[in-house]
Amino acid sequence: MAVQSKAPQAIDFAKASLARASLDSCVKCTICESQCPVMRVTPLFSGPKYVGPQAERFRHGASVDHSLDYCSGCSICTTTCPQGVKIAEINAQARAVMKAEHMPLRDRLITQTELEGKLLTPFAPIANAALSAKPIRAAVQAVVGVHKDAPMPTVQKYSFPAWWKKHQQLGVAGKHVRAGSTAGERGPLVFFHGCAGGYFEVATSIATVEVLEYLGYEVIVPQQGCCGLAQQSNGLFKQATRKVRELCNQLRAAGKELTIVSSSGSCAGMLRHEAHEIMGINDPELIDVGSRMVETSEFLLELMDSGNFPISDLQRRDLTIPYHQPCQVKSQGIGKPAIRMMEMIPGVKVVESEQACCGIAGTYGLKKEKYEVAQQVGAPLFEMVRRTNPQLAACETETCRWQIRKGAGAEVIHPVQLIHHALGLAGTGELRGIAWNELPEKGEHHRRK
Repeated sequence: MAVQSKAPQAIDFAKASLARASLDSCVKCTICESQCPVMRVTPLFSGPKYVGPQAERFRHGASVDHSLDYCSGCSICTTTCPQGVKIAEINAQARAVMKAEHMPLRDRLITQTELEGKLLTPFAPIANAALSAKPIRAAVQAVVGVHKDAPMPTVQKYSFPAWWKKHQQLGVAGKHVRAGSTAGERGPLVFFHGCAGGYFEVATSIATVEVLEYLGYEVIVPQQGCCGLAQQSNGLFKQATRKVRELCNQLRAAGKELTIVSSSGSCAGMLRHEAHEIMGINDPELIDVGSRMVETSEFLLELMDSGNFPISDLQRRDLTIPYHQPCQVKSQGIGKPAIRMMEMIPGVKVVESEQACCGIAGTYGLKKEKYEVAQQVGAPLFEMVRRTNPQLAACETETCRWQIRKGAGAEVIHPVQLIHHALGLAGTGELRGIAWNELPEKGEHHRRK
């Protein structure tokens, strides 16, 4: 507790961030601008170099260019910079300072994913009807500022925590364990589902648990709150810091030195990267949790490569599936494990999108002034999905899946759901309202055995 009490406020860290030290390495090569998905589609954004290392020299804690708010925070500028300049981090910190004194109510409301899930789940049919009603959406746009056509999640009839409670009550009898194996024989690990994985993308969370249990792990799901990512990306550093610290304590309470697996790629990235690099949280608790956090595809591929995954159990699925890796998974520097993992399934061919961003960037594409920008950013990806397989695609993060579903018209799953299906585990397809593993045949895109 002493460490936390002496730590500087996140907004103060943003004003005097060490990320500024990297700006002098900028050689103005403009590679970041050539790769920026937002700058490509709108003149409203001056570009990562201009609002980042160039403008930062003159800010001294104040804003220089308000086009900074059109930065989506995708971090592609940082990951492509050959000089190691932390452009995205500088931009995120500068935006937080810029918005500190006049934070829009809209930006406070749309960051409450966990609260929204808790409130909407008991009224799922009504909530889904409201989210699809044009008059209601038009009123929300006018009053709150969330675009009437922005992608929305499907509210589930029950949450993952509710499913998990019932699953625990079933004990060993409720676990799908590989033949010849004993439940939990590989020991314990912790599952971090994230807010969206807890209330909206429930099928992904269930599939993850069932796959891990099939492999012989004892899955521990501690009580857990929000990681604060949405608040961080909107400049609400104080609130996000509190969320991060609470979550780290919750995950650590599940057991020391245990691997923490997450199927929410963006939330995993918050604990591995953003919380430290952008908000300056140096708590040993965060360092501990971040060092033990792995994305599900990353974890499963490591098992496959080390001979600790029963690849022979994967049933053939003749399927070509487009795959898009979200920006916040790219920024973790883990490569693209989902591609090789899915292609371990006999008959599966994965086609990588080769697109930098889907456009949604968490809450960015929900905002009425940025919706059209987000759609233009995502347009090449939507077309790629329709061209490759208009029915099914894969992506690791929740809001990106919502964006691609709406933009391309395809069902979009987490890669672990394909593994779940190939292992013969069933029961999560209908939770999204669409039994994706029973999609009708259409040409050569989807041929069921």
